[in-house]
Order: sequence, then structure tokens, then C-alpha cells
Amino acid sequence: MSSVRRFLMEEDAATAVEYAVMVAMILLTCIVAIASFGNQTNTMYQNIETELNAH
Repeated sequence: MSSVRRFLMEEDAATAVEYAVMVAMILLTCIVAIASFGNQTNTMYQNIETELNAH
């Protein structure tokens, strides 16, 4: 337990935590962008299908 406490008190631990938070934010941004793009693409194809079925 003391080695964990020592690691958390060192400056390297803060840097590791900062990088972990940064990676998490980047991943979250990518997931949101991909989900949004997927929804827009799905809507576009549904509109195309509706137009094709109408004619």
C-alpha cells in the first residue's frame, strides 16, 4: 500500500493521470462524432429509400 501512496505522491503519477484524462476525453469525442455521423447517414439513406419507394 505504501508503494501505491508513494506513486500517487510523485509527479509522474499526476502526469499519468493527466494523460489518462486526456485520452478519455479524446475517446469520448470520437465516440460522439461517430455516433452523430452514423445517425446522419442513416437518416440520409432512409430519405433516399422513401423517395425511391414513392416513384
